[in-house]
Amino acid sequence: MQNFDVLIIGSGLAGQSAALRLAKHCRVALVSKRSLEDSASGWAQGGIAAVLDSRDSIEAHIQDTLIAGAWLNDEPATRFVVENGRHSIEWLIEQGVPFTKDDAGYHLTREGGHSARRVIHVADATGLAVQDTLTKKVRATPNITVLESHIAIDLITGEKLGTGENRCFGAYVLDSRNGEVITIGAPNTLIATGGAGKVYLYTTNPDTSTGDGIAMAYRAGCRVSNMEFIQFHPTCLYHPQAKSFLISEAVRGEGGLLRLPDGTRFMLEHDERAELAPRDIVARAIDFEMKKRGLDCVFLDISHKGEDFIRNHFPNIHARCLELGIDIASEPIPVVPAAHYTCGGIVSDLKGRTDVAGLYVAGEASCTGLHGANRLASNSLLECLVFSEAAVNDILASKTKALPTLPHWDESRVTDADEEVVISHNWDELRRFMWDYVGIVRTTKRLKRAKHRIGLLMREIDEFYANFRVSHDLIELRNLVATADLIVRCAMQRKESRGLHFSRDYPEMLGKAKNTVLRRRLPKH
Repeated sequence: MQNFDVLIIGSGLAGQSAALRLAKHCRVALVSKRSLEDSASGWAQGGIAAVLDSRDSIEAHIQDTLIAGAWLNDEPATRFVVENGRHSIEWLIEQGVPFTKDDAGYHLTREGGHSARRVIHVADATGLAVQDTLTKKVRATPNITVLESHIAIDLITGEKLGTGENRCFGAYVLDSRNGEVITIGAPNTLIATGGAGKVYLYTTNPDTSTGDGIAMAYRAGCRVSNMEFIQFHPTCLYHPQAKSFLISEAVRGEGGLLRLPDGTRFMLEHDERAELAPRDIVARAIDFEMKKRGLDCVFLDISHKGEDFIRNHFPNIHARCLELGIDIASEPIPVVPAAHYTCGGIVSDLKGRTDVAGLYVAGEASCTGLHGANRLASNSLLECLVFSEAAVNDILASKTKALPTLPHWDESRVTDADEEVVISHNWDELRRFMWDYVGIVRTTKRLKRAKHRIGLLMREIDEFYANFRVSHDLIELRNLVATADLIVRCAMQRKESRGLHFSRDYPEMLGKAKNTVLRRRLPKH
């Protein structure tokens, strides 16, 4: 058993920024499924939205967020995040993040749904630059124990220990390199595991985005909310050799136009804001045009802006497309929508606290109320920063709880798996039917089909989990299926179309916005 003051599960922006803030005061374990560099935060291209220009205002940023979120947002949470925007950016600048500058200071770009230029960025690879800067610091900080190639299996709670206390005491963690399960005890645990994009066949997310934290917290008794709101990014590169390569929102923000194969623009037929409409509207419009015309993709054209502009603003996108034989300075980019962001998640308050004492959440795994029914572009990294700091402040202000003796992981009744193919087959089946039945446009019939298939998979996986030694792939599959179940159950509860959830059976939006909330029934003691 290893003991720490704080256990952080997940090593993206929320996890790393929390670790750096905590390390001055206590001993931290930072668990990373792969390497520290491998996270969804590192894949973020566009930037971070914050009110940094005197011509912009807090109220305008809040209003844009509420409009994009289809009025399901929690207003106090939205205000809390937006008001802390400048402070969060200043902290990143202090850490050494090299944000792109112009004559006026820092260059601010504009993205869909924003009424002003307020997205600070590092060219078109903001997440990578932020992650690189923080990772170097994390690796050099003595009080942070980095556990790479480790994956959390489950949280250790009072329920698991038989005490009935609604508290988290750490987690069981698998060392993927040798198959050993270690027990990590900590009076405070922060979930920063990101979203669940890999539940879908096409996603812009890295392979690590398997809903682990959401599934673990739900099993531990936390409420999970609004999981039906999966944001599909409208423009993922359509190319057989390009795995999950995102074409940034900023391409449309800087004048990129969406066209059909014959060059005709189509967005004005769907929304008066055309290419600058919020993501849910643009993704649905592309999905509609593709299905109506039997297209494999549509095209995003920025070539009219000229090669110098494109190389200057989008160097990484330009270079990657060139590698694949597409010169975006002279031809349009083939694009399709892909699962991009999980707007729902573990319910938390303004201090990052969940329903279980000693358990916190920050970043995409959380449901703070900021995003509502659809995330406004570039609000995600901001949420990571604001809520990881809020959780850190609460952890440091709270009294340290003495840890009980935690039992070791019990492998006495299991054997090595005889058929690993079961895992890969189930993984593939899940992602395909989630894409077909629980995608951009939904029906009650499709959702019922998905729920039935998930039920069959869950039983098969539970049996596998009970009888065989855990593996990295089995843990991820178990969490993916649990997360898919939450998405479908939330979607079936919502009898309307709002934001990212569009139902053919309930095409209208109800007058009152309500959250969908799920909670596991805890056993009675």
